[in-house]
Amino acid sequence: MSNVSTNSTESSFRARGRVIGVPKRCWCGEGIMALTSKSDSNPYRRYYRCGFAVANKLRNDEHTFKWVDEAFVNEIDTLDAKTVELEKQLKDIRTERFELEKMVYEKMEKEIFEKVEDALDEAKSSNKRMMLIIVFLCMIMIGLSKLLG
Repeated sequence: MSNVSTNSTESSFRARGRVIGVPKRCWCGEGIMALTSKSDSNPYRRYYRCGFAVANKLRNDEHTFKWVDEAFVNEIDTLDAKTVELEKQLKDIRTERFELEKMVYEKMEKEIFEKVEDALDEAKSSNKRMMLIIVFLCMIMIGLSKLLG
């Protein structure tokens, strides 16, 4: 397209819809071509254009036209928005993970304390039985020593 004189804001809005980012296909289904402007107002400026419109030398039509620099800015803006959303999701996941780890550690701590308390109770019970047996044996020995002595 040799006489591109469309201003940049008009090029982003077409009757068939706004093209965001780098266009892949025109609304008509035709592929997109990357060309260089030869106009006086935009010399050597790169742009994307519908292959059908280029082949038929259509001008001021509704087929896709977009400046390359604008397409790249749209792509960067889209990636920035996706990055912000992914960072938010990552923050949410980290928060959920922290809460889950906290719950797991608290549950593990409770289970460990219960097991330690059970082991201590069992040891105390075992010690009491052992002490009773020792006291009983001591009494038997004292009784036997008085009988024999």
